[in-house]
Amino acid sequence: MRRVRYGHTGGPLFLEEALVPEPGPGELLVRCEAIGVTLPVVRKVTEAAEPVPLGGEIAGKVTTSGAGVTGFRPGDRVTGLCFGHGYADFAVLQEGMDSPVPDGASAVDAVALVRSGLVALGALSAARPTPGETALITGAASGVGQLAVQLARTRGASRVVGAVSDPAKADFVRGLGADEVVPYDRLGRPGHGRPAEGSPEGGFASVDYVLDAVGGASLTPAPAALAPGGRLVAYSSGGGTIDAYDLLVGGTTVTGFQLRRIAREQPELYERWRRELWRLFTEGAVRPVVHGEFALADAAGAHRVIESRTNLGKVVLIP
Repeated sequence: MRRVRYGHTGGPLFLEEALVPEPGPGELLVRCEAIGVTLPVVRKVTEAAEPVPLGGEIAGKVTTSGAGVTGFRPGDRVTGLCFGHGYADFAVLQEGMDSPVPDGASAVDAVALVRSGLVALGALSAARPTPGETALITGAASGVGQLAVQLARTRGASRVVGAVSDPAKADFVRGLGADEVVPYDRLGRPGHGRPAEGSPEGGFASVDYVLDAVGGASLTPAPAALAPGGRLVAYSSGGGTIDAYDLLVGGTTVTGFQLRRIAREQPELYERWRRELWRLFTEGAVRPVVHGEFALADAAGAHRVIESRTNLGKVVLIP
């Protein structure tokens, strides 16, 4: 089979021939039909101390299963998170980290919806939204952010603001259902009126909660976007710093969200979120948008799109 690797930190991606892996106890071997490309995996190539397997979201058909697997059999369509080599023709999934793909949904739909949607839905749930509240979604054009914008509506948000790195993304984010779109350099200036989309002047009206997928320099001004008593949920791997005084002044709070902890400690909740995502997809309330489909041999091109932050929606590899 083919798989994508890299030889050193920051090194180029390349295809190599490898043996098809054998599933161990509690594991499934899946013939990959679609592979989701995410920022955390892209960062591994440039930041990990030594080369690591490029894992992540995969979807395809089960070919064989290891001892003890009871929920799936060969031919079943599944999607899930691969912790080994996922950029490959075949990959191994742990049972419990996978879910069935319903009839009517493609493998591309699955990798665009499930993992990114679980992150978005989990972060949204951590914000404890109530109907009629207002929301700010950073990284609103990303694979996770585009779903967070739509999911905020399903949880009753009366107004959704999308924050983006480039004003050129404004039309795309509005098309997802956002009422306003602002560039990141306006995050620290709420309450200065509502400018035209992409306008560098002014700020925007404060919001009840912020879902931050970006971190870094964008995290620091985020509390200023909150109304008194507002909530910020940080779920980015990009780090960032918040001044405690900024929280004190507005009586606001910050919550860190990590999906892995939910999957490990609250599997029933994890499964309930998965069912909710597929229900919303089936009903047409949530529609994951795919920026582009890349051949496995062009994984480097897919990574460049993510690195340049030019993607509008999910980036997918197609073996």
